[in-house]
Amino acid sequence: MKIGIVSNLYPPVVRGGAEQIARRVALELHGRGHDVFVVSTQKDGAAMPRVTESNVERVYRYRPTNFYHSLDDHRHAFPTRLAWHLVDLFARQPGRALGAVLDKEKPDVVLTHNLKGFGMRCVEAIRSRGIRHIHTLHDVQLAIPSGLVIYGEEKSLMNDSAPQRWYQREMQRVVGSPDVVVSPSKFLADFYTSRGFFSDSRVEIVPNPAPAIQPPPRAERKPGPLRLLFAGQLETHKGIQFLLRALNDLDVPFELHVAGEGTLTSFVNGWANRDSRVTYHGFCSLDNLVKLFLISDAVVVPSLCYENSPTVIYEAFKTGVPVVAADIGGVGELVRDGENGYLFRPGDADDLRSALRKLAAGEGKFWERQEEIRATVEGFSLPAYVERLEGLMRR
Repeated sequence: MKIGIVSNLYPPVVRGGAEQIARRVALELHGRGHDVFVVSTQKDGAAMPRVTESNVERVYRYRPTNFYHSLDDHRHAFPTRLAWHLVDLFARQPGRALGAVLDKEKPDVVLTHNLKGFGMRCVEAIRSRGIRHIHTLHDVQLAIPSGLVIYGEEKSLMNDSAPQRWYQREMQRVVGSPDVVVSPSKFLADFYTSRGFFSDSRVEIVPNPAPAIQPPPRAERKPGPLRLLFAGQLETHKGIQFLLRALNDLDVPFELHVAGEGTLTSFVNGWANRDSRVTYHGFCSLDNLVKLFLISDAVVVPSLCYENSPTVIYEAFKTGVPVVAADIGGVGELVRDGENGYLFRPGDADDLRSALRKLAAGEGKFWERQEEIRATVEGFSLPAYVERLEGLMRR
């Protein structure tokens, strides 16, 4: 089967977990004998796609004719970002760009991931050619321009207003109803269907594949303070500032290791320089991240935004490490309170500290239950995930 994969970003051009999943799926599909090609974007270069990499998958990249590349959105003021969203929604260049590749490759099916930044009218190129279309959801970007809904701001201008509802209707019209919509969480599937999206699509809930890592068993815990790890984007909505301030008043000894990059890098680095309990590691490869997992008592996911199915939770569980997480979005579908971690109310510093006190007191005895925690994601392997996709592609 010839399969096209469309994603706004694709490794090595990355921001989060969505594009990593797209790459892992591409490699697994190739390993199963499928002919795979990818269409994505780049900051510079031609306005029509050309093959820029050819490994096991052919990667076409093109430069969208918008005000800036999606990776640079934080550099621009609100009026420019607003105009960018309108161009991304209505520009016809993405449809022509993707259509040229589809006419050349003639795939049997197209798998799409995040499309904002690629150009939403690209969906028309798939639909007009009658190609089977499977879309995978990763966040709320089809309804909310920023792709984020912050806890406590659900009724803000950007999330619930006449302009937002107009934008949502236009998105529904442009995206239409792919043959199949895959959602990693029930939360995200319900978010869209309750808003009228995908009325004629088959909606399937398929949890994201856990990373293909085989870390060694964790050694016996070394004496010392509570060891915590934050791994992710250093952005306000990911809760790193909230976490640092909450920990500042924690009444049990702790160490916090921070891995990641973002617009708050300088803030986190400065905090680490002032507070000996905090160590900032910068960007970490998955191999180095696993080393931090292995020494940690827990991974903390303090998100202030509604999450879908955070990759770091799968990575932690795969390593046998419990997760202390804000109970928001699809997080509660993965973290079971008291079994493989603790949940706390989003944005509630007292509730977070209460969960960490339980952890420090050894109430869950998670260190001794690492095999049970690993079993949490036992059924979420990449081969099982792709086997589900193959079934959906053939129907």
